[in-house]
Amino acid sequence: MNVREPRLAIVAAVYGVAAALASACAVALVLPTASTVVQSSVLVIALLTVGVLSAVLMNHSSQRWNDLQLALESLGAMDWQQRDQAILADALPVVGKRRGDQIVALLNDCLKQYAERVRDLDQSRAALEIRARRSTAEAQRISSIFCALSDPVLAIDSYGEIVLANATAEQLLKLGTPDTGKRALAQLAWCDELVGLLNETGRRRGPCQRTGELELTDDSGQRRSYKISARTINASGESGNDGADGVVAVLQDISQQKAAQQRNAEFVSAVSHEMKTPLAGIKAYVELLADGDAEDEQTREEFLEVINGQANRLQRLIDNLLNLARIEAGVVSVNKQARPLNEILEEALRLIQPAADQKQITLRSDLSPLYLSVHADRDMMLQTAINLLSNAVKYTENGGQVTLRSRLSDDQVRFEVEDTGVGLSPDDCHKVFEKFYRVKRQKDMAPGTGLGLPLAKHIVEEIHGGALTVTSEPNRGSTFAVSLPGSAQLNQSG
Repeated sequence: MNVREPRLAIVAAVYGVAAALASACAVALVLPTASTVVQSSVLVIALLTVGVLSAVLMNHSSQRWNDLQLALESLGAMDWQQRDQAILADALPVVGKRRGDQIVALLNDCLKQYAERVRDLDQSRAALEIRARRSTAEAQRISSIFCALSDPVLAIDSYGEIVLANATAEQLLKLGTPDTGKRALAQLAWCDELVGLLNETGRRRGPCQRTGELELTDDSGQRRSYKISARTINASGESGNDGADGVVAVLQDISQQKAAQQRNAEFVSAVSHEMKTPLAGIKAYVELLADGDAEDEQTREEFLEVINGQANRLQRLIDNLLNLARIEAGVVSVNKQARPLNEILEEALRLIQPAADQKQITLRSDLSPLYLSVHADRDMMLQTAINLLSNAVKYTENGGQVTLRSRLSDDQVRFEVEDTGVGLSPDDCHKVFEKFYRVKRQKDMAPGTGLGLPLAKHIVEEIHGGALTVTSEPNRGSTFAVSLPGSAQLNQSG
């Protein structure tokens, strides 16, 4: 008997004792009159027979138990988490073939079914894990995109609580960190326009979109304009007449558009004003001529000269406007070539000399003896030099001096127009290149359109890649400096 199986041994022992007792009782009944020796012999034979049978039974049961135990131990040692369950399916039939036991065969079939279910569940779990990872990655991607939006975005639910806001919205609207994931709309009570638009949109039945505008102060203290686009949302995705589940609002910064509209309005107003002045003069003198107020030839000549001057002024204004428009639109025809800068500057001096002579202004030439080559459009660069020299002559008092100089500065070619005129204040120096800007205290000194310097700056910086700057002091004159990349530098960079 296998001593490792105490339960089986106990059962066999009990079975043997019971069999011995039964045999003794049988002998006593069958041979009541036999002698003591015979009875003892029969009893001994019965006991031996029962003992032998018990031993055979125990040996047979122990062998079957050992087979079943080995099979169960083999099953328990298997890795149930392995994906390939073929090992289990191949191992189980061996148990059944040893004794043909029905119980082991039934256990074999049951475990096979469980193995198939485990394999199917394992495959389903793997598929769900892949879907979960994809969903998590998609959610993280959407969250990153949402947080990276430069436009403020926030959403409220049907109870008026803020349920979603990106970092830009939290910073602009000064939203506190939520404790429970939601924030009351009362935090935006200081912004009536936004709260009113959100509430009004949320009260609408069915899909609704509304827009509005408001001004807010950013972290730098600047007032900025925003366009609000509010739209109802339906979490269920079903369309109906019930109230919306919430409202999402996007705030678009339109400060630049507002500034552009303001500049355009100022531009149109300035152009209208500049055109009205010469047109009014022309109309007035034409009416004088028509009414016969010019009684002699000399008066008529004076009237005609005034009309011609105002017409020329109007023509210059229109030409400058067209040139600026072409340059800003990038449709101007540009013919850049390597050209000697001094030749262009000398021609500009000759053209400005008559205007300087009328005011007894000395035009001084201080051009470099070196050959200064620039890659430029000749006509545009000549226009720039003329505009700067003309501006200097206009705002220099009679008997003053205007100096035109050129020189080579490192890898750049530079020319300057210096005058002894009335000069500019620091604020005027920042605004003098704006369209139609004219210094108020200097408007009576000389007529002008306020487009000469802006046009020169566009030509130098936008077309030729240079720089136009000004340094000035009131009552001590101004110096306008133009820096251009030299031809040698352009060749090296090319």
